[in-house]
Amino acid sequence: MIRGVRGATTVKQNEEKEIIEATEELLRKMSEKNDYEPEHISHIIITMTQDLNAAFPAGALRLIEGYQYVPVMCAQEVPVPGSLQYCIRIMCNIETNKNQDEIQHVYLKNAVHLRPDLVLTNESKSR
Repeated sequence: MIRGVRGATTVKQNEEKEIIEATEELLRKMSEKNDYEPEHISHIIITMTQDLNAAFPAGALRLIEGYQYVPVMCAQEVPVPGSLQYCIRIMCNIETNKNQDEIQHVYLKNAVHLRPDLVLTNESKSR
């Protein structure tokens, strides 16, 4: 079964190093929480809010062993007025035997406000 694993994080400023580091951290946590390897990944879609343009977040994949062959696409998030700023979102599509309710979506930093229902659900799964 192919399942989507969602993740999101924020950065404090539009700076290349910060974007790459935040994306790498998020990718690693998504993999850790859902127990998958790069060869289980069908593809990854990464979006950033329009206030971020200092780097391609896909560059973070090159820092993680095994990710060099994973297809990835970057796009700009829909600029809805009042939405969370400085935000990086990831949709990682993986092959897994897990049920949909077993997938642990990862929200870091200010992105926890995007899906507080999933953050609370994930915390109770971790206990």
